Amino acid sequence: MILQDTIVALATPSGAGAIAVLRLSGPDAIGIAATVFQSVSGKDITKQKSHTLHLGHIVDDGKIYDQVLLSLFKGTNSYTGENTVEISCHGSTFIQQQIIQLLLRKGCRMANAGEFTLRAFLNGKLDLSQAEAVADLIASDNEASHQIAMQQMRGGFSSEIAKLREELLNFASLIELELDFAEEDVEFADRTQFFDLLNRIEFVLKRLIDSFAVGNVIKNGIPVAIVGEPNVGKSTLLNALLNEERAIVSDIAGTTRDTIEDELVIQGIGFRFIDTAGIRETQDVVESIGIRKTFEKIEQAQVVVYLVDSFQLMADGSSMELLQTEVGKIKNQFPLKPLVIIGNKADKLDANQQESIKNQVPEILLISAKDNQGVETLKEQLLSFVNTGALRNNETIVTNTRHYDSLLKALEEIQKVNYGMQINLPSDLMAIDIRQALYHFGEITGQVTNDELLGNIFANFCIGK
Repeated sequence: MILQDTIVALATPSGAGAIAVLRLSGPDAIGIAATVFQSVSGKDITKQKSHTLHLGHIVDDGKIYDQVLLSLFKGTNSYTGENTVEISCHGSTFIQQQIIQLLLRKGCRMANAGEFTLRAFLNGKLDLSQAEAVADLIASDNEASHQIAMQQMRGGFSSEIAKLREELLNFASLIELELDFAEEDVEFADRTQFFDLLNRIEFVLKRLIDSFAVGNVIKNGIPVAIVGEPNVGKSTLLNALLNEERAIVSDIAGTTRDTIEDELVIQGIGFRFIDTAGIRETQDVVESIGIRKTFEKIEQAQVVVYLVDSFQLMADGSSMELLQTEVGKIKNQFPLKPLVIIGNKADKLDANQQESIKNQVPEILLISAKDNQGVETLKEQLLSFVNTGALRNNETIVTNTRHYDSLLKALEEIQKVNYGMQINLPSDLMAIDIRQALYHFGEITGQVTNDELLGNIFANFCIGK
């Protein structure tokens, strides 16, 4: 895939604003820009240095379109690795479109989604995992996902993979060399060192694969289902967590008939809270649909918050038995999901009553969502379900499903080579598995690519990036 034409696109969000930035990239970017740009100082931008700014006007056939600021990036000293021009114009959508159409008439082509970053990859400015991190950085909506994307864009993940691949490649070369001297029965690769390398690679791959569980949660947020019987305060709790009146609250049981979702960032980690319809026996058709959706949301959630009315627990002995029955059902049906049991309306209980409930249900967290008591403790408990240690230690965390799949395949091949070493498998058979492992490493960093793969990756980018 070789791109030789010059592309243009709006690099800022579409719509009106104070300013808009139009980006051109390609061999003729500066030349095309020069045909429509008149500097107020009379300078010829084709003769100016890279990384310079020029004030002037966009003009065509005597018509002035706008006063703009033009940024010049020459040759490899640009994001894309080729001549690039950025035009900062006033943010009128009319002005934006007029200038883009003018540049198209002068010889530019509208850029495809992600084509600027694709050119940066093809020109060696970024490897493939770094290019993908650009999209993750743009999409990051909390501190944790931003931190991971920045680390990957700086090359933290790809440099770790590239180092392992280089070491494996060196040994692979020696193994391949042995095949050329098969009749002499000589060994160029030190088997002890090779075995140590394989064990080290396997250890690193397993660590990276395990990190995907955390990375996926950080990137996509943690869905938390708030469930319980009607009128126990689920909507009030959601409002308290979000610190806004997001859900309708009333004393009428069954007010919430559909799921309500909203997001909250707790210490850099995104949580997606789902307020569900109250679980109870009902003849109401609409409410029944909401209850069915509640169980669907429990299935999709990673954490379940089961809410009960703590005052009702003390007033009615059968409520305690019902609580233990319902909690048992959820634990049996979803044994791997963290379950947080919340006793709401604790403001109605005295100290002795609260102590009595805790003795019967030791894991219960007593709160008052209405008075915002215990809500911060709940947030801390939710945060404890996320392994933030890797973030604090700035460890490499995998968030990309494509990378995760390639790592799994690479690990499988490395384990085959390791087993081959233990049973003294012939070098020619081990070489096949080593080549496959190298191939999967290369898939991550982009040393192994094809047009279909690149098309799938960059199609998810925004146009202008």
